Amino acid sequence: MALTGMQIYKQLPRTNCKKCGFPTCMAFAMQVAAKQKAISDCPDISEEATVALSEQSSPPMKLVKIGSGDTVFETGQETVMYRHEEKFHRKCGLAVKLAANLSIAELESGIDEINSRNFTRVGKEIKVEFCAIDLDGCSNPAERAQTAADKSRLPIILSGEDPLPMSTAAAAIKDKRPLIYRATAANIDDFIKIAADNKLPLAVSAGTLEELADFTLKAKDAGVEDMLLSFKGGNIGEAVRFSTHVRRSALINKFRPFGYPIISEFESDSEEIETVLIAAAAAKYSGIVLIKGREAWQVTPNLTIIQDIYTDPQVPNTVEAKLYEIGSPNENSPVMYTTNFSLTYFSVAGEVERSKIPSYICVVETEGLGVLNSWAGDKISVEKILKALKDQKVAEKVKHRKLIIPGLLPVFKAEIEDLSEWKEVIIGPETAKEIPGFLNRIWGK
Repeated sequence: MALTGMQIYKQLPRTNCKKCGFPTCMAFAMQVAAKQKAISDCPDISEEATVALSEQSSPPMKLVKIGSGDTVFETGQETVMYRHEEKFHRKCGLAVKLAANLSIAELESGIDEINSRNFTRVGKEIKVEFCAIDLDGCSNPAERAQTAADKSRLPIILSGEDPLPMSTAAAAIKDKRPLIYRATAANIDDFIKIAADNKLPLAVSAGTLEELADFTLKAKDAGVEDMLLSFKGGNIGEAVRFSTHVRRSALINKFRPFGYPIISEFESDSEEIETVLIAAAAAKYSGIVLIKGREAWQVTPNLTIIQDIYTDPQVPNTVEAKLYEIGSPNENSPVMYTTNFSLTYFSVAGEVERSKIPSYICVVETEGLGVLNSWAGDKISVEKILKALKDQKVAEKVKHRKLIIPGLLPVFKAEIEDLSEWKEVIIGPETAKEIPGFLNRIWGK
C-alpha cells in the first residue's frame, strides 16, 4: 500500500536540516511518496522509523512462495475483496493429499497420478499444483519426504501435527522448500522452530481468530516470514466466515497479523461433498485447497472453477482470429465460422473434432464476445464475416461454396448469399453439443 507524504513526514526527524538536498522534511517526504527518493536518503532517520515505514508500505497481504527452482507456486499479495473490483492476481492451487498408511510403492504410484493430473481447457493448461504427503503415523518420514521430492514434479506440502516426523522430513528436503502444514495450539512452538530453523513456509491454525493473530505474531517474531492461515473442518459456512473475516481484516482494516493467504482442508466422508466444499473454498479466497481424491472426475471440476474465477474479468479470453483446421480437411470439407471468444471457439472445435468430420473454422474478430453478445454489441456483421473469409482465403481451400453459420444468427443467411460467393448458407445448430449429429447428418456419408 502506498504511503502518503504526510504519513512519511510524521516518521521523519522534522528538523528541516537540508542534508537530504531538499529545503524541508515535507518536501523530502513528498519525493519519497512519489517514489523519487528512498527513505534511506534521510541521514538522520531512526531505525524504528525505517522499520515502521517499510512495514506500512508493504502490501497488506504477503506474497508466499512454496517450492524451489522451476517448481515454485506463488500465493497471496491479493488486493481486492471482490473480483469485479479489479481481478484476483494469483490462482488458487489444488493440492492432492496422500495418506500416511500408503507403502512406498503406493506412494510413488499416487505421486505419478498427481503428476499426470493436467488438462487443456480453452487453450490453457489447468493442473494440480501440489503433492501433499501425510506424515503422522508413518514409520520413516524422511524416506517418504525424499520419495516425494524425487518423484513429484510439483511443490510439496508436508502434512502432519506431530513435531518429530515433521522435523525429520523437513530437514531431509528443506532444499525443496516445502510448506509445513500445520501448526496448532498443541504444537505451535515446535512447528515454529522447525519452520524457522529450515527457513520454510508455515501454515498456522488456531481455535479462535484472536489466538490465530497471536500465533502469526509469535511466528514472525521467531523468524518465520512466510505463513498461511489454515482452516480445517467440514462446515462450509464456517469456512466462508473465516476466509471472509481474515481477508477483510487484512485488505480493508490493514490488520497485519492476518496479512497472509489462506489454506483450506475439508473433512467429509463423501467424495462428492468434498468436491463441492472445495469449489466453494476456491471461490472464497483460499490460496491453496487440499483434496484427498485424485481421480480425474474429482480434480477436473475444481480446476475448471479455479480457472474461471482467476481469469481477468476486464480482459476477454480470446483466440487468434484466423482459419483453423480441425482434423485434416480437404477441398470437400465443411466450412463454418464462429467468434474469437475462446470458450465459444473451443466448444465448437471440440464438438467438430468429436464429429470425426474434418472441417475448416473461420474465426471472426469480435473483441472476445460470444455469438449473441457480439451481435447485440454490434461486434459482428455480414461485412466482418465476409472480410474474414476473404482475408483468410477460405474460398481457395474448398471447391464448394457452402457456408455453415451459427444457428443463433439465422438473420445473416440471406445477406451473405446476396453479397458474396457463398451461395449456399446453411443454418447450423444453436448449441455446440448438437454439432456432431448435425455434421454427420448433412456432411456424412
